[in-house]
Amino acid sequence: SITKERTEVVLQGTSSLDPKDPAAVWEEYDFKCKPGDLKRRPCFITPYHYRLDWLMWFAAFQTYEQNEWIIHLAGKLLAQEEEALSLMATNPFAGRAPP
Repeated sequence: SITKERTEVVLQGTSSLDPKDPAAVWEEYDFKCKPGDLKRRPCFITPYHYRLDWLMWFAAFQTYEQNEWIIHLAGKLLAQEEEALSLMATNPFAGRAPP
């Protein structure tokens, strides 16, 4: 069965020196096919799924301890590693200092 509510894992970064500052601006990494921006056309690649986007859906049902790969992915995004960034639709920090 499919749930009626969908919990999402959202990955964000900030350029703020103090991430706890209420004025800090958080920017979201967009995925290639994972639901996100409601104005974006859905990604259709039937019957296939982008592996990372698919795993993110299931990760939302569990804790990060059950999905340690998310911590590693976040570290690679923070370091702006090209291999990890190539899995994303957008890099909000492209051409700027890492978050």
